[in-house]
Parts: sequence; structure tokens; C-alpha cells
Amino acid sequence: MYAITGITGQVGSELGKQLLAAGLPVRAVVRDAAKGQTWAAHGAEVALADINDADALAHAFTGAEAVFVLLPPTFDPSEGFPEARRSIAALRQALATARPSRVVVLSTIGAQATQPNLLNQLGIMEQELGSLDLPVTFLRAAWFIENSLWDVASARAGSIASFLQPLERPVPMVACADISTLAAELLQQTWQGKRVVELEGPRRISPADIAASFSRLLDREVSARAVPRDTWAELFAAQGMTNPTPRMQMLDGFNEGWIEFEKGESGSRKGAVTLYHAIAGLLARVQA
Repeated sequence: MYAITGITGQVGSELGKQLLAAGLPVRAVVRDAAKGQTWAAHGAEVALADINDADALAHAFTGAEAVFVLLPPTFDPSEGFPEARRSIAALRQALATARPSRVVVLSTIGAQATQPNLLNQLGIMEQELGSLDLPVTFLRAAWFIENSLWDVASARAGSIASFLQPLERPVPMVACADISTLAAELLQQTWQGKRVVELEGPRRISPADIAASFSRLLDREVSARAVPRDTWAELFAAQGMTNPTPRMQMLDGFNEGWIEFEKGESGSRKGAVTLYHAIAGLLARVQA
């Protein structure tokens, strides 16, 4: 039995589909019973559990050979990341109680960075779950290409705004399908202790590359424009964020190059999904 948290999201849903297609038993861990019905119809077992409910999570994980853990993203955290810490504590307690044979945790590029930034939440998770007396793999994924979903409407209008700068600088990125494929592989492996696997796409991608892919697929000129750094705080506040500093620090980390894989580009696994095919998938999801 493979228990999957975050199965209604981009990575978790692809992972669940892949495991079921391979004839493997899946337990969909959801907090919404209505969303669980969809997975039940696909042949999965369903367990109801909120990410902050250690007892419900332990019940959901009990009897599972392997568990896939995904921390819900908090883009506007309170000071000190209390939201993430609550969820991490519940996950740790649940895993310690259920004691699955192995755990695969979706983490992030830069989880090991000591500089303050939004991704410190995943560093905290690695520290806490890494202290479990269980085989744990941290799958550190690059920037999701699917973040470009938010650019589809503006690309159709001829331009995309980028917080990643300079516009020609390649950044480690990866498609969610590559993440789920590697996660499925890792869940079926056996190992001892703690390990880290880092993943990015076939090649590094710049904002200019993303604009060029939109241009090819939309058959129109699409340009990338840099959002000036001195406007970020006001812009994020206008979007409703109360604590935009960690997000801005994360973006600085990518732009300054200190958010990077621990083993660098040469030490990361490489996925197979190209930028072109990933962007094509996003355009197919969002019809004009």
C-alpha cells in the first residue's frame, strides 16, 4: 500500500495515477471526502486526514509500505513559520506512530540554504523528518515549470512578467510529471537511513526561454519583462500578502544564485519533459 498526501495537487495527482496505472495499491490521503470520491472511483483506498491532525494522519499511514509526504505550500507565512511547523510536527508524530517501511518527502532546491527565505520551511521539514528512525528520502525538486500557468493569459496578450532576473539567466526548473515519475520510482526502492535526491529538467531555463516557448506555441511574439525589485513589496501587499519578505528573499536567492542544489547541476538527476511540452500542456489546460 502506498499512502499519498497532497494527492489532489499537481505532483500528488500524477503520482497517484502512475501508481494505479502500474497496478499498485494506493491510499489517497485527503481532507475533503468529496475529492476522495474521485480517487475511490479510480480504485484507490481513501483516508480522511487534515495535515495538522497527527492522529488522523497516523491512521491514514498505518499499514502502508511507503508514504509520500508533501507539505502544503504557505506563500504568506507568519514570522517563524508557525503554520509549517504545526504541519511538520503532526507529520512527524504520525510517521513515528505508523512506522511505514519507507518515506519519500517532496522537498525543494535550496532546502539546505542558511539564508532567510521562504524555502526555509522545507529545510525545517528535512531536519524534523530526517530525525525519524525510518528510511527517508528527500526529493529536492527545482522550480516548477507549471508556475508559468499564471503567465498564460498575459502570454496570449503578448508578454509575461518575471521576478526571475536577469531575463537571460537560466534557472533550475522541472515539470511536475518528472517529479511524480521519480517519486514513484523512489517509493518502490529500498534503502536505509536518510538520503537526498535532487531533480531538475533536461536543461536549465530562463524567463526568456519561457517567453520563446509561448511565442512558438501561440504563433505570436511574446516578450518577457522584468518586474523591478523595488516594486515587489508594494505589489505583493496589493495582492493581499501580509509578510512578503520571505517570498522576496527566495526570489533574491534564485536571482543571486545561492538557491542551488547542494551537489550543483552536475549532481542532480535530470527529468525528460522539455519546456516546450510543459508549456504546451499548460496552454491545453487553460483554453483561450
